[in-house]
Amino acid sequence: MREQDLLFDYNRYRRLLVEAVDEKKRLALIKLLIEERAMDRLAAQQASDRAAMTASSVSRFFSTQRR
Repeated sequence: MREQDLLFDYNRYRRLLVEAVDEKKRLALIKLLIEERAMDRLAAQQASDRAAMTASSVSRFFSTQRR
């Protein structure tokens, strides 16, 4: 199972979908899904940025040790 699947709360979204019986609730569900997906992407980007900064710092450290 992919990590993304582990973070996706199927039961919660299924319940919200069942409860979305009118236009207002369906639009609220769509908005929620979009916002949560955006938050997931932002968190992934931040993790990637941290990893890149760590790799850069380690690289700089070892390059100064060789001199």
